[in-house]
Amino acid sequence: MSPPVALTVAGSDSGGAAGIAADLATFAALGVHGACVVTAVTAQDTTGVRAVHAIPPEIVEAQLAAVLDDLPVGAVKTGMLGTADVVVLLSTRLSASSAARPLVVDPVLVATSGAVLGGEEVRQAYLDHLLPVATVLTPNLDEARALLGHDGQDARPEELAAALARLGPATIVTGGPGALGTGAGAGATCTDWLALPGRDPEPLTHPAVATDNDHGTGCTFSAALAALLAAGVGLRTAAQRAAAYTTRQLTLSTTWTLGRGRGPIAHIGGKS
Repeated sequence: MSPPVALTVAGSDSGGAAGIAADLATFAALGVHGACVVTAVTAQDTTGVRAVHAIPPEIVEAQLAAVLDDLPVGAVKTGMLGTADVVVLLSTRLSASSAARPLVVDPVLVATSGAVLGGEEVRQAYLDHLLPVATVLTPNLDEARALLGHDGQDARPEELAAALARLGPATIVTGGPGALGTGAGAGATCTDWLALPGRDPEPLTHPAVATDNDHGTGCTFSAALAALLAAGVGLRTAAQRAAAYTTRQLTLSTTWTLGRGRGPIAHIGGKS
C-alpha cells in the first residue's frame, strides 16, 4: 500500500535541526511520505541565523503546483514563509486546492535566537489571509503573543489559544519548560492548550524535558501533527501523539553534544 503524503512549505536550515530538514525527517519517522516547497534558504547553525534568502513567490508557486498536481497530499504544514506575498499566495492556493485537506500552520515569525523571520506585514497577512483557511494553528507562547500583538507577559496561554481560535482555526498553544512555572526538573510537566472555535480551551499535559538540545522542537511537533492528520488521526488524538513523539525525541537528544549553541532535537529513532 502507498503511504500517506504530507507536504511541508517552509525554509531550509543548513544545520539540519529545524525547517524542512526537521519536517521531512519527522514525516519519515511516522511512516508518511514527505514532499516539500522551499520558501527561503537560511544560513544558520545552533547559535543563530546568519543570513536569509527568500525564494521568489513565482518559484514557490511553481513548486506548490508541481506537488499538488502530482501527489495525493493528505495534509499540508507551513513553517517559515518569509514574505507577506507568499502567505497570501498559500492562502489562495491551498484554500482553492482542497477544502478537506488539513492545513497545519506553524507561525514562524521569530527564531529562538531572536532573529526576525517575518515582520509586521507577514504577521498581518497571517491574520487576514492564512488563519481563516487553516485547520489548526500551532504557535508557542511567544508566537501566540506576537500574532495577537501582545508585548507583555500578562495573557495566559489558554486565553491566547481561545483568542486565536476565534479567528478561525483550531489552535494549540504549545508549552515548554517553565510554561506553568513548574521548571523542568524530575516530574515537571508542560501543558499545551487546545482551543476549538466556540469551545473552552482544553489542557493537554505531557512531561517536560530538561535539555538545551531543543532547536527544531516547534517544527517537529507541527510536522508530527500534520503527518498524523494525513494518516487520518483525529485532531485531539493527533495533538497528544505529536506531543508524545516530540517529548521522546527531546529525551533522546538530552545527552548529545552537537554544535556550539542550542543543539538539535533528535530526528533519528522512534515512531509514534
